[in-house]
Amino acid sequence: MASDGGRKQFWKRSGAKVPGSIQHVYGAQHPPFDPLLHGTLIKPGSKPPTTPVKLKKVSTFQEFESNTSDAWDLGDDDDELLAIAAENLNTEVVMETAHKVIQNHSKLQEQHKFQEEHLQEEKQEEFAQLTPVACGDNRLVKSVSEGHTSSSLDNASENSSMQRSQSLPQTCIPALASGMADCSTSVTPALTEREASRLDKFKQLLAGPNTDLDELRKLSWSGIPKRVRPIAWKLLSGYLPANVDRRESTLQRKRKEYFAFVEQYYDSRNDENHQDTYRQIHIDIPRMSPEVLRLQPKVTEIFERILFIWAIRHPASGYVQGINDLVTPFFVVFVCEYIEEEEVENFDVSSLPEEVLQNIEADSYWCMSKLLDGIQDNYTFAQPGIQRKVKMLEELVSRIDEQVHRHLDQHEVKYLQFAFRWMNNLLMREVPLRCTIRLWDTYQSEPEGFSHFHLYVCAAFLVRWRKEILEEKDFQELLIFLQNLPTVHWGNEDISVLLAEAYRLKFAFADAPNHYKK
Repeated sequence: MASDGGRKQFWKRSGAKVPGSIQHVYGAQHPPFDPLLHGTLIKPGSKPPTTPVKLKKVSTFQEFESNTSDAWDLGDDDDELLAIAAENLNTEVVMETAHKVIQNHSKLQEQHKFQEEHLQEEKQEEFAQLTPVACGDNRLVKSVSEGHTSSSLDNASENSSMQRSQSLPQTCIPALASGMADCSTSVTPALTEREASRLDKFKQLLAGPNTDLDELRKLSWSGIPKRVRPIAWKLLSGYLPANVDRRESTLQRKRKEYFAFVEQYYDSRNDENHQDTYRQIHIDIPRMSPEVLRLQPKVTEIFERILFIWAIRHPASGYVQGINDLVTPFFVVFVCEYIEEEEVENFDVSSLPEEVLQNIEADSYWCMSKLLDGIQDNYTFAQPGIQRKVKMLEELVSRIDEQVHRHLDQHEVKYLQFAFRWMNNLLMREVPLRCTIRLWDTYQSEPEGFSHFHLYVCAAFLVRWRKEILEEKDFQELLIFLQNLPTVHWGNEDISVLLAEAYRLKFAFADAPNHYKK
């Protein structure tokens, strides 16, 4: 039994530095730290770390603990944290901890969503008692009470339109059809406080004479607000320059260049050398998603031109099935720049002016070309890029969830049988279009997002269904399930959790490829 003097000597502070608050790592490969999403990781009112100052005397463990409380107090039970801290840091502990963070985040998002729905219901009941007055242009005039509640939003929208005029290229667009308006008159759901704050950050960033693309990537990693997504995607894809003064001339030049290609090449679509390519494009477009959008003759015409011109301009790969799906997100996002419809899939695209449609078509072509430049080996002969990525996916899953991997192997399910489409279509056939657009916000913010980060998203996506996979005991049932995953009701929250898990996998494996090689 040690003496009291011995115990005091044991807890006496040594000259070594005592670790303080957990510090977050910033950089191009790390998603931006958002205090509103990661509020549980820091203490309210905590201060930046300073140079440790040696205490004159710390004679008891209680005093020692009180002086280093920032390293222990995470809002959880102290005994549990002390037990975790006593364990050796290994991959299993890291994965378990990250999983808890993701679960806690999901619970907070669900609570937040429930509160929003409750407030929205109360507002709808209140507004239901008001009688809207229709104007001659088919828009609704706000009543006095409604105008009072939304006056702050109108003021903010007016300010944003001035900022937008500085950052967005000025184009001569004719008056849009009835039911369409600019951002200041757009009828959109009220933004939450967090959404409004994020939108303001984007507007401030885009309002400057030279947009900081690194800062734009950090902001965009967690999702881009719908109002600024068109300009953000054009900047992130490299289609538009960061300098505001050069954007208008760039847009005019690139749009003229695209339609010069159309004039030069499109009439050759029925020539003997190109008719097979055009026929395949014509067959594939009706298979695209969403269903309502693809059935519009005007959309079919635009997509045929985009895909045929791209195939002629890229003879190394030509047109390959799957490329047709990659036009859709760009087309939908750029259509949203000119309309106020929440569900663009149900919008009649032919009602837009011809000049607007031409701008959307050219912008979609160039942005899709930028994307395909980074993954063109996915579509060259024998598609070696996809073959390689599916093999890497198999190796990665065997390391992160051996039970799922062994279960698929025991039932003779090959990864190529379900993951080929994941790589070929970038998961567009597996999740709703709204989720694909949110996914691409992050892909365009990540270095090599479409070519490299997508691998970890696919791994996280597969492991997400481990329970259902392990319950299936038959080859046919397993394959049917993996080719028809139940994601129809997925939203941004599901994609955010998927991306968080994918980022955790990338952080653990991307810089250490031998970790997932047996």
